[in-house]
Amino acid sequence: MSGTSEGPTPATELNRSVVTESEILASPGAEFAEPAEFAEFAEPVEPVEPGEPAGSASSRSPAPPSYRSVFTVAPLAMAVVDREGMVTGANSALADLLGRDQETLTGAVAADLVDLASDARTWHAYRELLRGRRARLRCTRRLKHPEGHALWVRVTVAPLPPGDVLVSVADISDHRALQARLRHLRMHDPVTRLPNRTLFLERLTTALEAESYAESGTGRIGLCYLDLDGFKAVNDTLGHRVGDQLLAAVADRLTRCAQDAGRARAGIPLVARLGGDEFALLVEDSTGTDQLADLAESLLAAIQEPFDLSGRRLKVSASIGVVERHAAGTTPTALMQAADTTLYWAKADGKARWTLFDPERNATRVTRQALASSLRPAIDRGEFALEYQPLVGMDDDRVHGVEALIRWHHPRFGTLTPNRFISLAEEDGSIVPLGRWVLRTACRQARDWQIQYPDEPPIFVSVNVAVRQVWDSDLVADVADTLKETGLPPHLLQLELTESAVMGSSGRPLQALKALSDMGVRIAIDDFGTGYSNLAYLSRLPVSVLKLDGSFVRGFQIEDRAAKASPADEVIVEAMVQLAHRLGLTVTAECVETSAQATRLRRIGCDTGQGWLYSRPVPADRISELLGTPGVQAGVGNP
Repeated sequence: MSGTSEGPTPATELNRSVVTESEILASPGAEFAEPAEFAEFAEPVEPVEPGEPAGSASSRSPAPPSYRSVFTVAPLAMAVVDREGMVTGANSALADLLGRDQETLTGAVAADLVDLASDARTWHAYRELLRGRRARLRCTRRLKHPEGHALWVRVTVAPLPPGDVLVSVADISDHRALQARLRHLRMHDPVTRLPNRTLFLERLTTALEAESYAESGTGRIGLCYLDLDGFKAVNDTLGHRVGDQLLAAVADRLTRCAQDAGRARAGIPLVARLGGDEFALLVEDSTGTDQLADLAESLLAAIQEPFDLSGRRLKVSASIGVVERHAAGTTPTALMQAADTTLYWAKADGKARWTLFDPERNATRVTRQALASSLRPAIDRGEFALEYQPLVGMDDDRVHGVEALIRWHHPRFGTLTPNRFISLAEEDGSIVPLGRWVLRTACRQARDWQIQYPDEPPIFVSVNVAVRQVWDSDLVADVADTLKETGLPPHLLQLELTESAVMGSSGRPLQALKALSDMGVRIAIDDFGTGYSNLAYLSRLPVSVLKLDGSFVRGFQIEDRAAKASPADEVIVEAMVQLAHRLGLTVTAECVETSAQATRLRRIGCDTGQGWLYSRPVPADRISELLGTPGVQAGVGNP
């Protein structure tokens, strides 16, 4: 029998118990093995000087007696192999290790004894060494002992002058067992005994790589990302010991849900604790969103059942983000980001629920993030502009003032209205420099109109102010500097704050409002009637104008003579107008869109109106066309 044939040699009796590399990977506990050790080439390949030409064992000089005795009694399992790959001698240590009679080893195929032919790379390297083209080979193998137990060995093959090779075999089973235990500890959570984030991401990566070339199955993958609602309160009030008990109990219930789901379909979802009170269930080869929805429902129901922990009865809930998609083209990072985003949506939507990933909603979130990151640079780049909407007198139909409305001419998303970015500016503080720009630009424009039309009553400009501008900057100083710089009289500037921001103001905001009012600046409450109205407090605020929320005016939209408008809206608006007038305030009605609305508001006593009946928000030059023009009609100033 030749040991240097081009393919694996026929199996001997021992080789029938040798485990191939594919069997190792598929065996239980394989996840704990270091993959790099299945076919390790520990030494670089270097050529060696060719020795004596290969021949039969009988033609070579026998080994010196001293070396022969060392070989025989050495505790390391060894065998001498000729250039044909046949064992010419083996010591008793090798026989004991392999569970064979020593006599049966002589004449055996060395590659079969230690499984060197089970993978192409190792087999090729071994043959190169036998031919004198390689200096050394070292690899790790898992063998089956004749008694049935597994045996991990480290095999080293090296040239042995004058022409043989020496095969040494070291038992590393204890070392591998220790490695497996350490890996298990490293890859599992000590509290719940579930796989941890590291092992979860490893399995997720493997699943996505496998799905990319799998020909069978659905080619899809699903993920439930779960977070306990209010878990911090449990830790803070009952202590971390009870918190750990709760986490372990939750892990048990999640595992049971996964097992129940696995009975109905092929494959049990992987349950892992990612950290804190976050858990994940990975569904490989998923069948669609219905499968993930059913799993999420079962998880919610299981967690909502009360927990009995150390004599305490606890009831908690969970929020779950659900993602299900094709595995092709998906990365672990993208899948986890989508799951994390969806979990946030579930929390924001009210908790104790599951939410499915929505690409459109995610696109909106991504757009919002893009806007937030480019807000401050956009101010420096001059991407913002102002449009103005007239405030028209109900009695004379003349333009008394204009409200400055900001627009963002974004290079990617086009022209954006304030509702797309003002809240972002308030969150990151860029509302302060942006507000200063709006104030300065609007006041400069109002002063220009005053100069251009000296014979007409000057119009005021109304500028919206966010509460954060009061807290994060010296608004009073900013206004004073702007008025001085532009030359605009203070009474021609009106600052608008929302009702919820003004009502209940105290400390610095109230002081700022009083200082601005004392300066001569008009203060207006925007969207009045929808916030936290405290009418008694209203009389103590330095306010001069109430702007009625457009929802009241929209109640006047019915113009059909056969239809009857609800009298409640008109009664409420009339009462608010009368109250404002008794307090010495003027009233502006927003969202005036029809002449019928204007007529009824005029009869009620509103002072000014604002809306599309008079004009949409327009650039400054269009306002110039309206100034000095009596009898403004519906549609004048509209694009």
